[in-house]
Amino acid sequence: MTISSRVSGQPLSWQQTFAAYLELCKPKVVALMILTSIVGMLLATPGMVPWQILVFGNIGIALAASAAAVINHLADYRIDSLMQRTKYRPIVKGKVSIRNSLIFATTLAILALIILLTYTNVLTTGLTFLSLIVYAGVYTFYLKHATSQNIVIGGIAGAAPPLLGWTAVSGNTSLGGLVLLLIIFVWTPPHFWALAIYRVEEYAKAKVPMLPITHGIPYTKLNILLYTFLLSATTLLPVIISILGWLYLICAILLNARFIYWAIRLYRSDDKSIGFKTFKFSILYLLLLFCALLVDHYTHSLL
Repeated sequence: MTISSRVSGQPLSWQQTFAAYLELCKPKVVALMILTSIVGMLLATPGMVPWQILVFGNIGIALAASAAAVINHLADYRIDSLMQRTKYRPIVKGKVSIRNSLIFATTLAILALIILLTYTNVLTTGLTFLSLIVYAGVYTFYLKHATSQNIVIGGIAGAAPPLLGWTAVSGNTSLGGLVLLLIIFVWTPPHFWALAIYRVEEYAKAKVPMLPITHGIPYTKLNILLYTFLLSATTLLPVIISILGWLYLICAILLNARFIYWAIRLYRSDDKSIGFKTFKFSILYLLLLFCALLVDHYTHSLL
């Protein structure tokens, strides 16, 4: 496929072109998703995961997530041009054409499914394909513009990676994998709504019906607080179903206390910058929580 791109009539160097295509994949987001996928794989077995599944399974999941990210760029390029944080994205700036972006996304998706079918199993491949369709199709092209509950409903696709990792190893959707999915599903609304409060004017300008726009900022703050309490309860489920122990429990309690602190601070403050700080902490929260899952799993196995 042709990958040459232009900005203001000037061709890009291969380094600039590579950087533009990489940006389309949202590598930071994908990296966090792959962390959760790896944790899902490792928690699915008391021993080590076969290296082929660990390596190629995560490559396949990463490629599928990257394909969904590219489609998100494609669907939102007009909206992106209206928002400060997204107006420099590759398609908006003409670094990558719409045609080449579509070819790129399709190539990534096909490679992802081939790799997953070859090195994991039909269940994981099917669930990955379903997640791709839900996120790239249902959420990006419909839900995002149709309802203020877009993040809640569409969040199921973004929550899939740990379950995909689990099924890649176990071959089934057992309770442990579903609990990991549920944790990210409940985490997603307070994570995105905190950012939506900070960027409320931009979402309003782009006419995206985020909760702060349709129901107001005070109502959104209340929902963030309630979801944070719900998340705190949800993160205790791994202990309740006895797949993890006291080490994870202590970490979860401390992380939840900090998240609740930020949610309360956001609820009581009129400073929208607190929304961005809450959003940033939510990313660190998920990263540390899944690291705690992993450490407890192997500590428990050794004991």
